[in-house]
Amino acid sequence: MEALLKDIHEATDALHHPQNVVVEMQHLKKSFGKNEVLKDINIKINKGENLVVLGKSGSGKSVLIKCMVGLISHDEGSLVVLDKNMDELNSKELNAIRKKIGFLFQSGALYDSMTVRENLAFPLRDAKDMSKEEKTALIEEALKNVGLSATIDKMPSELSGGMRKRLGLARTLILKPEIMLYDEPTTGLDTITSKEISELILEVQKKYNTTSIIITHDMSCAKIVANRMIVFKEGVIAAEGTYNQLENSKDEWVKSFFQ
Repeated sequence: MEALLKDIHEATDALHHPQNVVVEMQHLKKSFGKNEVLKDINIKINKGENLVVLGKSGSGKSVLIKCMVGLISHDEGSLVVLDKNMDELNSKELNAIRKKIGFLFQSGALYDSMTVRENLAFPLRDAKDMSKEEKTALIEEALKNVGLSATIDKMPSELSGGMRKRLGLARTLILKPEIMLYDEPTTGLDTITSKEISELILEVQKKYNTTSIIITHDMSCAKIVANRMIVFKEGVIAAEGTYNQLENSKDEWVKSFFQ
């Protein structure tokens, strides 16, 4: 038991080593007119970590990840992603960073006019140095990883909501991103399918050692996937900790998420 605890502590220390910080935000601020959405955000996200972000609608969660991928610019503070200062990147460098970041939208964002195979081939269209056989192997591997091998020649309309979500994840993973952003990954799914998607997020973390940010209102999902959680309230981080720590918080507002 002592040896096991030592291994766990060493692994934890390694995770929090400065060299393993994948995303770092310092005093990040963003306003739209007089509306301060992000007021003073300080976050470090480590390699291989699943960070769950909680908060009421309009609290700044989506703005945070849009700043992170350069879809909108922050007003003040610093934002470093994969050792690159986002303020200093030109368009070509920004696109290079974005290729290392996968995004699973609520809808799955699939092309309904394309087959499953064609949907997964789409992100590979710029891979000129990759043969057709290599692309096919990647597509088959991605589908196998999400349990959808048999759907390769189906249309998205033939798939259930959970299967479409899995397909969206497979298409994102085909480029082997270093960072995954999940925006409400279990929204609109039944309890059993939500649990399957949550467990799939864990499998992705384990297999690819991805760093993930998961925005969710689904506390069952949060309990399964979170290594750490932060709670947004009116543009600031009101609480931070593990699922158990926040569930047992004495702050009534924080506890309200768990009730």
